[in-house]
Amino acid sequence: MSAPDLYDADFHAWTQQQATLLREKHWGKIDLPNLIEEIESLGRQQRQELRNRLAILIGYLLKWEYQPQARSRSWLATLRVQRRDISRLLKENPSLQPYLDTALQEAFENARDLAMGETELPDETFPLDRPYSLSEILDDRFYPGEPSTLQN
Repeated sequence: MSAPDLYDADFHAWTQQQATLLREKHWGKIDLPNLIEEIESLGRQQRQELRNRLAILIGYLLKWEYQPQARSRSWLATLRVQRRDISRLLKENPSLQPYLDTALQEAFENARDLAMGETELPDETFPLDRPYSLSEILDDRFYPGEPSTLQN
């Protein structure tokens, strides 16, 4: 089966074939158009992961601030895990740093929707513009609203 056909029929097998061809330096047999597409896709996936993690983190910060009576260890764990994973993602992919401002803007809309859907508070409860700075969002000591004993 040709490489382009294998790409459509069995993506995993195609990836293994392409890795072997690269390792063995069989340049002429490499499915270059699909390989280029997949490499570009990997970069887009890193950007998407950053936006998704930021949306979850900001959504939980909004929930933390606007629904303090529902704060829980689960929310605290989500905040900590998302901050840790974002930090690792940025450390492993420093070229994402210049994209952070854009990612924050794109993530905020989803974060607001998440908070509205999970709290069932009126839409107007939540700000239309991002209320937290990047440094606050990523600061593991920042918890908006009333202090909680869960932070200690």
